[in-house]
Parts: sequence; structure tokens; C-alpha cells
Amino acid sequence: MKRLLILIGFLVAVSACCMAQLTLQDCRAKAHDNYPMIRQYKLIEQSRDFSVENASKGNLPQLSLSGKASYQSDVTKIPIKIQGYDVESMSRDQYNVLMELTQNLYDGGVIASQKNIAKANADVSRGQLDVSMYDINSRIDELFFGILLLDEQLKQNRLLQEDLSVSRKNIEGMMRNGMANQTDVDAIHVEQLNTKQQESSLLTSRKSYLMLLGIFIGENLGDSTTLIRPDSEMPQTTENLRPELQLYNAQSNLLDEQSKALDTRLRPKFSLFAQGAYGRPGLNMLKREFTPYYILGARLTWNFGSLYTRKNDKRLIEVSRQQIESNRETFLFNTHLQTVSESQAITDLRQKLQSDDEIVALRSNIRSKAERKIENGTLTVNEMVRQINAESEAKQAKAIHEIMLLKEIYKLKNIGNN
Repeated sequence: MKRLLILIGFLVAVSACCMAQLTLQDCRAKAHDNYPMIRQYKLIEQSRDFSVENASKGNLPQLSLSGKASYQSDVTKIPIKIQGYDVESMSRDQYNVLMELTQNLYDGGVIASQKNIAKANADVSRGQLDVSMYDINSRIDELFFGILLLDEQLKQNRLLQEDLSVSRKNIEGMMRNGMANQTDVDAIHVEQLNTKQQESSLLTSRKSYLMLLGIFIGENLGDSTTLIRPDSEMPQTTENLRPELQLYNAQSNLLDEQSKALDTRLRPKFSLFAQGAYGRPGLNMLKREFTPYYILGARLTWNFGSLYTRKNDKRLIEVSRQQIESNRETFLFNTHLQTVSESQAITDLRQKLQSDDEIVALRSNIRSKAERKIENGTLTVNEMVRQINAESEAKQAKAIHEIMLLKEIYKLKNIGNN
């Protein structure tokens, strides 16, 4: 009994998997989660944290060790002779090993600036990744609406097959009554075979599209997978919310932090230090033995060397800022052109759909009259087949326009991230 329940559960799960239904938003979300690049978000966060932590350690005591050995051509001498006492001069060879401990008290804001720059760099990297990830939406849309389009074509193909099957039965009945011949039946049979070939090609294309979509979202999509047609609601706002604009803001913020960092180079630095050394000579320059010693003190440094390049550094930052603004304006200009183009395409498709209904109605009426003429013997089978195909093409054109309208609406939404 337990095994039977497990088997039933497994079959239910497989059935649910095979009959999967997917929305466009489901596919987008799953594609983002499955895309290998998504792991870079975590790496960016880790890199930022490491950089900030390293900058913070600049406030910890800094320990350094140095050594020196030298020989000099002359040394300081005392020009005094004391009777009975020999005053030795300094050694010309000198040795020194020194360890210094430095504690930063005021660095002019260098460490804080390094932290802010690390965070700003992370924001820029995240913005660049957002832009790359956003491109996935358009790729998913192409596959999703491509499958919907194939589904509509398959639907119309099967309706055409049904019509041809009914017409063939009618012609076969007429042939039995002597009102048609085998050639008429064969003409319809040829159209049935052509329609079957088209169905096979459409199914193959659909399978390929589903396989690509499955790779993107990380799922194995079976042939029975159903895509739910999204609504045709137009974007509610014209505000541009694309990640490119957030990237430009992050890049501008990084330049602001780099500009502030230039000011920290001009500020004084103040620290405490402790030195412990062992060498010859020690602090007593006249003592020729190796001697340990120490020095405690405070150090003030003020480097004005950055003044030489400050003006050019400022200019470089300003040039970079102008490049960012130029990229922003170019992006907004291009998205505006795309918006106008997509809006015109949507208007055109809406107009086509208005006439599609009338065309389909007229084609259906012509096809019905053709069938009656066949029964009356005043029309050839080939002419009736042409009318059946024309009606099918009209219905297919309407279905294609409906899917294309949805696709253009979502392209318009994608342009502004609405």
C-alpha cells in the first residue's frame, strides 16, 4: 500500500510538471535567479566589505621594522685633548635595528574617504550588473512571445485541418453521387498533407523555443507546457526607471567621493610613535658599544606635493562627469526614439486588428458561398480550396497581429522598466 501511494504521488508530480503553466513574469524571475551572473551580486558585496574593512584597519597601531648598516668617510670628533685621558672618536662603521609603533590620531579624513570610495565603487559595479541582468528580460520576451505566436499558428493550422477534413468528406460523398471525381478528392488531400507538414515544422520550432526557454529558467519544459498570455494593458507611467539611470547616478556619486579625496591630501596628519632600537652608536654618539634605546614622541606631517597635480586632477574628474552626463543624455534620447517607434507600431497593429475582424468575416462568407457553389456544381474544388486557405490565412493574420500587439506593448514597457 505504501509503495502504491509513493507511485501515485510520483505520477501526480510528473503530471503536474508536464502540465506546467508559466507566465511572463514567472519566466523573467526564474531566468534572473538561474542566470550564472547573479552570483556576482554576492561577490560585489564581499569585495566591498573587504575593502571597507581594510581601510578601517588604518586606524590600528602600525608596526614596522627596519635595519641599517653603513660606513662613512668621516665622523664627528672632539677637538680637545685631555692629559691622561684618551677621548675616542665615533666608529665609522655603524649598525642599527629599529622597530617603530605608530598610532594614527588624525589622518585628515583619508580612511573615511577610502571607505566611501569602496562603497561607491561597489554601487557602480552593482549598477553595471543590473544593466547586464536587465537585458535578460528582452531575451525572455522574445522566446515567450515566439512560443505564443507558434501556439496561435498551430491553433489555426489545426482548425484548417478540420475544415479540410470536413470538405474532403463532403467531396467524397459527392463523388459517390457522381458529382465529383477522384481528382477533386486528391486536390484536398494534397492540401491536407501540406497542412500536416506545416504543423510538423511549427511543432519542431516550438520544441526548440521551449528548450531555450527551459535553459534560461533552469527547468525542463515538456511539449505540454502552457504559456499564459499576458494582459494587454499599456504602461501606467512614462517615467523612465531603467537601471542605466541608476548606474549613471552611481558613477556620479563615485566622482563626488574621488573629488572629496583630493581634499584629504592637503590636510595635515598627526600621530604618536614609539621607537625601540639596538645599534652602534646608540643615543650616546660617543659610546662605541652596541646599545639598546627607545624614543617616544608625536609626529606632524603636512605634504603639499598634491598641489602640483590638484588642478589637473579636478579637471579629469570634471571630464569624467561630462562623459557620464553625455552617456545619460544619449541613453534618454535613444529610449525616447524607441518609445515613439514602439508607440507607432502599437497604433498600427491596433488599426490592423480593427480591419482583421471585417476581413475574417468577409473571408468566411466567401468560403461559405464557395461550398454552396461546389454543391451546385458551379465551382471547382481548387477554387474552393483557395477560399478555405484564404480564410485560414485571414484568421492566422489576426492571431499573429494579436500576439505582435502584446509583444510590442511589453517591448514598450521594457524600454522604461514599467
